[in-house]
Amino acid sequence: MLLPVLAGALLLLGVAVGQRLPQAGLEAPAPLPVSSLLPATTRVLGLSRQRDDQPAGNAIPALPLDMAAGLEGRGNLYDYARQLQYAVAAGDAQAGWTLSRIHDYCGQYLQDPQGYALDDRLLATAGGGPLQALVAARSRLGQRCHGFAPADQPGHAGIVLQRRRAAQAGHLAAEAALLAMGQPLSDDDDYRRQLVERVIQSQDPEAFLALSPAMGAVAAGDAALHDAVAGTQFTQLAWQVAACRLGMACGPDSVLMSSYCANAGICSRKPDQDFESFVFDAAVPPQGVEKMNQLINQLRRPRGVRS
Repeated sequence: MLLPVLAGALLLLGVAVGQRLPQAGLEAPAPLPVSSLLPATTRVLGLSRQRDDQPAGNAIPALPLDMAAGLEGRGNLYDYARQLQYAVAAGDAQAGWTLSRIHDYCGQYLQDPQGYALDDRLLATAGGGPLQALVAARSRLGQRCHGFAPADQPGHAGIVLQRRRAAQAGHLAAEAALLAMGQPLSDDDDYRRQLVERVIQSQDPEAFLALSPAMGAVAAGDAALHDAVAGTQFTQLAWQVAACRLGMACGPDSVLMSSYCANAGICSRKPDQDFESFVFDAAVPPQGVEKMNQLINQLRRPRGVRS
């Protein structure tokens, strides 16, 4: 039997796969509601069985200086998560954030790896036409997430706690993600306004992407964000495309594109299409292109910085 999440996605395939993105604002798949970080102990993350098996005295492989690039480039994310776990235990907020993105990306796989593989086989058998992109994205995700088990899923409460720890340690993207998850460090209007401003000033693509779910239609009528790029059908997409232009990995096989397709059933009909091209092709009507670029350019020009 198909997993409930996948079964629900398949009901939407006639609209989602290979067709248009929702023009009312693109909901980011698991968390983009973007999820999971610094544990109270290393065993909380569910990877402790591997740590228990680690021979005494073995050197821990060095983490890449650019952990986001490591996330995009590593073939096996379970092995990468094992490395990150040591850094998280030592209080490295960036390692915790990267680990959270791995858990987001692998979220559906983590729920039931065997069921995920069975669904893949069923989809491949029924494949062809609009299902090809979904089959390819799920296969790629399954290969990258191989090794994880349901016990490795920290759960929503654990994710919130872990991100809060990373945010309190000074990680801006984790702080932005908490706002997007409805769990900001503070509910004060001034805090939320200043957080958005800090993200813009940072020009940090991960922070832009993490904040984007909070800046779409859900922000309509929010007095704290009345003068921000927020609250319309285009604004969430504007933040996401701006993240791509700032250097976020947004290519055809990126975590971002794979997540939308494999986890949300929103797939491009063009296998070589990157995220920005996909947005302009599938979500932005011709009469909205100029407005979308204006919004993106507004985000790319921090206040106080002259062009």
